[in-house]
Amino acid sequence: MRPPRGLAIRAGGIRLLIVAASSNVLIRTANADDDEILRTIDLATWSTSVSPAGPPSLATSFFDSTRADEVLVAVLDGAVVGYATLGRWYDIAASAHVLELKGLAVLPDHQRHGIGRRLVDAAIAAARRRQARRLALRVLGPNAAARTLYESCGFQIEGIFREQFLLDGRYVDDVFMAVDLGC
Repeated sequence: MRPPRGLAIRAGGIRLLIVAASSNVLIRTANADDDEILRTIDLATWSTSVSPAGPPSLATSFFDSTRADEVLVAVLDGAVVGYATLGRWYDIAASAHVLELKGLAVLPDHQRHGIGRRLVDAAIAAARRRQARRLALRVLGPNAAARTLYESCGFQIEGIFREQFLLDGRYVDDVFMAVDLGC
């Protein structure tokens, strides 16, 4: 039996918030035990077509740069296969009403099966629960698959920083997108 949405449960002494359950995919908050698989997902999905930052390292914790409670993970048949990271857009009080989808990744073998959409939908729901008015993100211009996904989830392009990054010998736009949450 699948737990209902928004249910907090304890598993092995860890409090998990189930934010979405659909089909065989469960979306829940991350915990410290997810560190290794999250680093593995980062390595499996990183390229200059999706991130201007250098490749991730297995030598550092995934949670060095974010808290576990800011990460939603997609679990399929008991295995974590993707994640979305949600955090503040800027760390100042004047923009506390704006959250950012800071990262989204799904293992290559599980892409194009709706898991990314479920993670984005769960991030939007989590942002609403946190009473955010807007959810923003940045995506590289050539990343058409991600842009299409975000647009299908209600995000709109609000700005383009032209030739923001030099990647693999070519200049790449940084696209700013956001969705109003009506909170």
